[in-house]
Amino acid sequence: MMELQIAGSVPPPAPGAERYPALDFVNSSVALPGGQFVDLLGTPATTNRWLTEHGLAPADAGVQEMCATQLRSLREHLRSLFAARVAALPALPAALSAVNDALSRVPTTALLHWDEKNGPYRAVPCPVHEILDHALATLAANAADLLTGPDAERLTACGSPPCNRYLLRHGRRHWCSTRCGDRARAARAYARRAHPETR
Repeated sequence: MMELQIAGSVPPPAPGAERYPALDFVNSSVALPGGQFVDLLGTPATTNRWLTEHGLAPADAGVQEMCATQLRSLREHLRSLFAARVAALPALPAALSAVNDALSRVPTTALLHWDEKNGPYRAVPCPVHEILDHALATLAANAADLLTGPDAERLTACGSPPCNRYLLRHGRRHWCSTRCGDRARAARAYARRAHPETR
């Protein structure tokens, strides 16, 4: 019952998630109205389900808490890099190290670097075999592709508080879902009614 309630409260994937699973990964921790919070990687079982739904693990992978913790850690480092990119700020060295560690788990993957003047770029490789290593490397590589590719300019944070998700902006749309767009429009309408002098 609780799982059904959680599933119903999570917005659909944000624009761009179909091309960048790393975007969906970063958005797997969702802030909802009313101070609610949903973590799709909150338990080993939900982590295994998320990995399976994204083709990164078999349904019977038997993800343990240690694996879920590593994935949650990578997610927070990627969130930090996405936030830095959106705000045009330098990346945290710890976040870059964590992503490069994940990238080095798969052979022939170029690592992510950050130049103070020009931003993110990719360079060089390393080895691996395990399901978790594969998932970490795949998600890190996908995030690095997003951060260094042409779509990086479209990366933005959802403009509907308290939502904490990221999306690829399309036109003027700055919301990750219809629900967030409706909430933002309702808040603007309420503000206009409450403060007509600011029109």
